[in-house]
This record gives sequence, C-alpha cells and structure tokens, in this order.
Amino acid sequence: MAQMKDGNITVDPAYDAVDPSDFATMIEVDRYGKRTTAFDKMISATHDHFWDPLDKKYIDFDTPFDLEKEYIIDPDQDVDLATAVNDKLDEKQKIKLVNLNAWWGMSSILHGEQGALSLSASLVHILKDQGAAEYAANQTREEARHVTAYAMYVQSRWGKPFPCGPALQNLLTELVGSKLVWKKLVGMQMMIEGLAMGAFATNYKYGRDPVLVKLSQLVMTDEAFHHKFGKIWADRTVPNLPEEERVQIEDWAWQVFEVLLFNLASPEQKKGIYAQVGLEWEWVQGAFVEAMTDTNIRERMQERNNIFRVLIKTLVKAHIITDRTAGNYAAFIDMKELYSESDRMVGDDIAEEGIEFLKKLNRLENPMMPGQAAE
Repeated sequence: MAQMKDGNITVDPAYDAVDPSDFATMIEVDRYGKRTTAFDKMISATHDHFWDPLDKKYIDFDTPFDLEKEYIIDPDQDVDLATAVNDKLDEKQKIKLVNLNAWWGMSSILHGEQGALSLSASLVHILKDQGAAEYAANQTREEARHVTAYAMYVQSRWGKPFPCGPALQNLLTELVGSKLVWKKLVGMQMMIEGLAMGAFATNYKYGRDPVLVKLSQLVMTDEAFHHKFGKIWADRTVPNLPEEERVQIEDWAWQVFEVLLFNLASPEQKKGIYAQVGLEWEWVQGAFVEAMTDTNIRERMQERNNIFRVLIKTLVKAHIITDRTAGNYAAFIDMKELYSESDRMVGDDIAEEGIEFLKKLNRLENPMMPGQAAE
C-alpha cells in the first residue's frame, strides 16, 4: 500500500520517511545496513561544483554597478514595461523601475533559497534511507551558500532585501512545515526549483551586471543537481502510484501553479515599488490586466527561459501533468511542443559550463582535491 496512515506516499524505499520527532527509528541497528545507491553519483560530484561566495576568486561582490544609470537586466525582460506603464515613464524612471523590480526578484530568490535550505534540513530529519538523507544533507550545505551569496549580492546592490511576498511566503511555509515527503519534493525540488532554473537562466542570459551573471551560473551548478533529486523521485514513484494518489499530486501541483502564475509578482504585492516612480499600484494593476491577456501570456511563454514554461516542462517530464490537467496548462503554452522535447532543462548547458570552470579553478588551487587528482 503506497499511502501511509500519516499521509506519506511511498513507492520506492529510498523515500521512506518517519515523523521528525521519531529519532528512535533513525538509530535502529538494521537501518544502518540499508542504503540506496540512487544518489551516489550526485553526492560524489559535489566536489566538481564547489564554490565559496566568501572567496573573491569565485565571485567578487564588491564589483561596482551604477543602479541609477544602468539597467541591471535587459529591460525587455521586465513585464511592467510590456504594459501601458512604459508610456508613463521617462528613461531614468524606467531604469529605476527595472532595477527596483530586480531588487524584488533577487529578494524573492533569497527567500526561496532560505526555504530550500530549511526544507532540505527538514528532509534530513525524516528520510529513513541513509543515501537519501546524505544527499539531503549535501543539498542543505549547498542551499546555505546560496543564502549567503544572495544575501551578499542584495546587500552590495541595495542594502537589504524586500520582505517576502505573501504568495511565496505562504507556499514556502507550507512546504517547509509539511511532514509529507511527496509535497516537499514536488513543491520545492521540482516546482520552486523549476521556477528558479528559469529565473537563473534568464538572469544569466539577459543580465547586464557581471556579478549577477556570474552568480546565476554558480548557483545553477548546484541547482541542476537539486532538480535531479526530485526527478529521480518522480521517475521512481509517480508511474507506480494508484490512480487516487497520482490525482492528488496532479491536482495539488495545478493549484500551486495557478497561485504562482497570478500572484508571484502581482502589482498588489509591489505597491511600494510603483510609488517610487510616481505610479499608483491600482492603475498599474489595471494596465497589467489589460496587457496580460491569455494571448500575450502565451506569447511570453514561448521564450525558453520563461520561468513558467520551465515549470510546466518540469511537471510534464515528471509525469505530474496528464491528459486530465494538460488542458489547463494548454491555455498558456503549446503542450505538444513540451512533450516532444528532451528531458534536458533550460540551464543545463549553462550549469555544465560552470562546472567545467569550477573543476579547473579548484584543480589549480588544490591539485589533490577529492575527485580532482592530478592527471
């Protein structure tokens, strides 16, 4: 029987879980003789993508950037400027708005990384398999450096982050606090990480701040592995679920998608930003509703780096979107196109290039580093 009385859905023993207060089970002698090998390659590869946000040879957050004169990211990527807002502002105000939106976006990423850190740590407490727990501990370490890195980046450019938006905060709170492994993995390792990979790829491709570009690639070298952890769960679990449990996961994923699509960066959540360029948020919301028709949303989602396109593809490749709900997503994207694509995700090439850079840099610094033996 897949679904346990505590609500956990377990098909593969690698994802067996216990209550976080049940430490007695974690020290049962027979547990130490059981360890999946499913994550060994990812655990071993951590040496290949090691980097330190506190070490300037990897990234220098002291590199200056003039936020008053330069766009931190290509303004064509700013959704607000695709509405009537564009006609209301002069060039200086546009630069200010784009960079304020970037501040909001980087703050949201920082809060998301903290959510991923806390969630990964919570998985260590509940995953019974030693290999799965070790991978979660590994990811916890990597998420911790992301929190440090984005905190340093936001501080270097703006001083401190914006508060977390209500939609994102509510979702992160639900995921971190949940005792359900499937909800943590679908919600964070696939949906939030899917959004993040799209955002990182966009910032890497369209960023005009060299520090943002470098930061995006360094983080992607880690996140590509985090995404795979959730994908392994999906491949081993979802196709083998009873219909009722698969539907439960599929419907929950659609609900989360809707919340994120319509609320993640809505004008109401960014009232203070618009006030700084002389706009009322209610007017901006009206302009947003007028411009962001289903047709326009669909056009924007054709961009391979679009965060919601990446998210939908993640769910497709994880078998979490079926004919039952495909029509919901088809209102925004060509589902046939996604089904025909390979499993490679946006950002995989960027991450792989970053890993090669890190391997060479780390080998130069420490020729005998594990996994970097002198050739």
